Amino acid sequence: MTYDWRGEVQLEPLSLQWFDVIDQRFLHGSRLYATEIHAFDRIIPIAELRGKEVLEIGCGMGLHTETMAAAGAKVTAIDLTATAVEATSTRLRLKGLDAIVQQADAENLPFEDSRFDFVWSWGVIHHSARTARIVRETARVLTPDGACRIMVYNREGMPARIALWKDHLFKGRFLHQSYEETLFQSTDGFSARFYVKEQFEDLFRGFFRDVSCNICGQDADVIPLPGWARKPLLNLVSKAYLESAQARRGAFLFLRAEGRE
Repeated sequence: MTYDWRGEVQLEPLSLQWFDVIDQRFLHGSRLYATEIHAFDRIIPIAELRGKEVLEIGCGMGLHTETMAAAGAKVTAIDLTATAVEATSTRLRLKGLDAIVQQADAENLPFEDSRFDFVWSWGVIHHSARTARIVRETARVLTPDGACRIMVYNREGMPARIALWKDHLFKGRFLHQSYEETLFQSTDGFSARFYVKEQFEDLFRGFFRDVSCNICGQDADVIPLPGWARKPLLNLVSKAYLESAQARRGAFLFLRAEGRE
């Protein structure tokens, strides 16, 4: 959850400076699809959240919680792990912001029906083996006119393709395990499943009137090479091409759903 894959950040964990550095890493990765001026301002409806009841499912290190709380939303942030609850609570305290942060299971949300105006979840619910239960719970706690925006991993994205060719076929894993098992082993921790765009949309169509989903991703999805080889090539291609390519083969599916049935 820190985006410090190689342990390069030599700062006191959960310090203000540490949060700033891991945020920079996260925001750099989102620059092609999410961030213009403020964190994730292209896909979080920041201007609409003031005074609204907002639920974040899976707060992680708390950047999105901070962003929505700073916009004036009444945020309730949950996570299955005590580590994330501690990190997000510490972040808010350091930034002088208020939100409710608690440990909870998205498969059984501890909130009354129609409690929230907006639900946000970034890269979380694919870690559950019962994603449909989370979708049902999300619809239950939203107001009838509420909306949710949710990201999961794209089964047809570049990382999934690389796992298919490099690990599943070339390394011969197809001889003793399924492609899904290979995908699980290629990602960050346990992931129950990757989703195809139409499949993920269908999960929500039973609960919402207006559902749409688009692909997004990072520069590694556009130029799938090691960082040392990718960085010089990034300077040779236009931002327009990078944005277009990530929208075709990015690692993420980003779903918008509104109007509870």
